[in-house]
Amino acid sequence: MSSKEQNLPTLIQIPYTQLLAWELRMSSSAATPHHHHSPYSSILHSLSQTPYRLRRRLLATWTPDQELNQVRERSGADMKKKLEWYDLVALGVGGMLGAGVFVTTGRAAKFSGPAVCISYLIAGISAFLSSLCYTEFSVEIPVAGGAFSYLRVTFGEFVGYFGGANILLEYVLSNAAVARSFTEYLSTAFGLDDPNSWRIKVGGLSKDYNNLDIPAVVLVILLTLCLCHSTKESSMLNLLMTVFHVIFFGFVIVAGFYNGTPTNLVEPKGFAPFGVRGVVDGAAMVYFSYIGYDSVSTMAEEIKYPSKSLPIGIGGSVLIVSALYCLMALSLSSMIPYYMISEGASFSSAFQTKVGWKWAGNVVGAGASLGIVASLLVAMLGQARYLCVIGRARLMPSWLAKVHPSTGTPMNATIILGICTASIALFTDLEIVLEIISIGTLFVFYLVANALIYRRYVNLSANKPLPILLFLLLFTASSIGFSICWRLKRSYWWLMVLFGGLTIAITALFQCKVPCHHRPLKWSVPLMPWPAAASIFLNIFLMSSLKKESFQRFGVWNCIVVVFYLLYGVHSTFQAEEEEMNMEREMTLVIGNDPNSSSQLEKLEA
Repeated sequence: MSSKEQNLPTLIQIPYTQLLAWELRMSSSAATPHHHHSPYSSILHSLSQTPYRLRRRLLATWTPDQELNQVRERSGADMKKKLEWYDLVALGVGGMLGAGVFVTTGRAAKFSGPAVCISYLIAGISAFLSSLCYTEFSVEIPVAGGAFSYLRVTFGEFVGYFGGANILLEYVLSNAAVARSFTEYLSTAFGLDDPNSWRIKVGGLSKDYNNLDIPAVVLVILLTLCLCHSTKESSMLNLLMTVFHVIFFGFVIVAGFYNGTPTNLVEPKGFAPFGVRGVVDGAAMVYFSYIGYDSVSTMAEEIKYPSKSLPIGIGGSVLIVSALYCLMALSLSSMIPYYMISEGASFSSAFQTKVGWKWAGNVVGAGASLGIVASLLVAMLGQARYLCVIGRARLMPSWLAKVHPSTGTPMNATIILGICTASIALFTDLEIVLEIISIGTLFVFYLVANALIYRRYVNLSANKPLPILLFLLLFTASSIGFSICWRLKRSYWWLMVLFGGLTIAITALFQCKVPCHHRPLKWSVPLMPWPAAASIFLNIFLMSSLKKESFQRFGVWNCIVVVFYLLYGVHSTFQAEEEEMNMEREMTLVIGNDPNSSSQLEKLEA
């Protein structure tokens, strides 16, 4: 039996003529208010109802079954299930490998020195712990909404929307930054030393916005058209590029160590010239490199066997990429002293100017360009599915949720986000967006880890959520305390020990005293709550290493997000809820008027 038949079992008892009459009454009743009130009075009335509607919608949750059936059906056609586990591994690896190490290594080396490989390791551990939380949710709720859906079924509509809006911003900005880095590496592949060679400088604009990047815009447009056509074909294209890219990474690692020397790893000021603090600061910056594995979870609706494929695809891709990143960073640091590493096309520059392998610099530029294309392809797949599901929830215009019946792709969402990405890539310099990307990603991963603990340990029919919420609050507070002390002078080391011990003690006490009420049968994170708690701690710790400007920009964006929710989101979802309730009442009325009607399933399906 189809999901539609399961959800509407009583409809088969309604005569076809009565169903048509019911539909006409519904359409006329929906149109009636607009005849009696002007648009302005309707808007003012809705705004006056904001406090009431906010109380109704703020903590409104959906069950996994509703998310899988009722909400998903709002897209019309279903996304086509064609992806296997190897597609997911390739999507995860391709999504992360492309830009990260080429974009961030040179910049992070200024903070970490040769220990930038340890920065990648710390960021990789944090990403792996977060990926475990994502995996459990994605296996239990295999929909395209990713973090948005996981947070919405756990903490309610507003938290889900808040996380979804931040992850969307992260996708659009990171894709724009990656597209611009494509132009830099492509110019290197053709032997051009100036990274702005293919950009058009425009007078009258500020310094960070005056280099128009036409190649980046063309790349984004071409990938948008590709993604509108088919997910499976896009996945196969990514698979081919990713295989080539892993081979290319192997070449860079071997060539880097061949031309390197251990002396560069310890001179002039040791392996970690800026201490542990510098290594952690570098880890917060390179976390941008791990953006992409969460894209795999957004493909859940298009996977043949989600419970088997998702754990392999998400966890496996993070482990593979972490190992490659560490080796790449170590090989670069062994080639040239850390203070001579270029912040732009660092690998190409190292081969061309320091080692003398000009041809290798061209190869690196070409390989990096191809990897960046693969990374963009995966990230743009993920961002469109996030927007599609947010549209399903009516927190964005519903036409963004439509899935094209022939291609099985969210075409409207793909096109809109492609235009946004191309517009930002045309103007905005990479430095403007790099740190706000990291803080948004870390914050969403922090929310998902909290949601996993809450969902595992709260059973509203058996226990109250207060002890779990109190644990999450205390653990967050102690993690923030440790992170603040870390940023202060070394004389506060005793406070760091106190807060660090407190986080461990709180978690151990929670594990002993609070029983786990919900453990998914198909796949679950082991050793709970420790992995999720460690993910919370690391995300907070890495966020504390970012600059003040990052928090300011993050605050401004989230003020915009909240205002949009108050002016549009809460009213749109409230009206959608009212329409569904009216529909149910009309159904009940029609059925009650003719309880002996015969089955008309064939006519309904027609």
